[in-house]
Amino acid sequence: MAEIPILKIGDCLLVSIQVDMHDRLAMALQDDLTQRIVEDRARGVMIDISALEIVDSFIGRMLNNIAAMSRVLDAVTVVVGMRPAVAITLVELGLTLTGVRTALNVDKGLAMIRTIIDRGEQEDDRRGG
Repeated sequence: MAEIPILKIGDCLLVSIQVDMHDRLAMALQDDLTQRIVEDRARGVMIDISALEIVDSFIGRMLNNIAAMSRVLDAVTVVVGMRPAVAITLVELGLTLTGVRTALNVDKGLAMIRTIIDRGEQEDDRRGG
């Protein structure tokens, strides 16, 4: 079975989906990613979907699930590289990616995660935590 690589960039993880997703692969990705968030103490997760030409409701639910799991583990999720046709399809399917931020590319996604993390740490400092 194919495996989706999870790369570490500082305190963030980059997931680059370069293959067609199916149920088993998505479940394996969720398991692997949550394990890596904990092991690496990741604060951010970027999911690069630039290679995906089509999506369905399953992919939308998978992205939502990953974002929810990441949030529980104190990591921010940003989806990068979404093609216009993918965005249109997600909207037509009525899928709202709750808790998932989007950016045009990996550079912008990393900058977004950094801003969110830094802002959160500043708020923690003000609250004394």
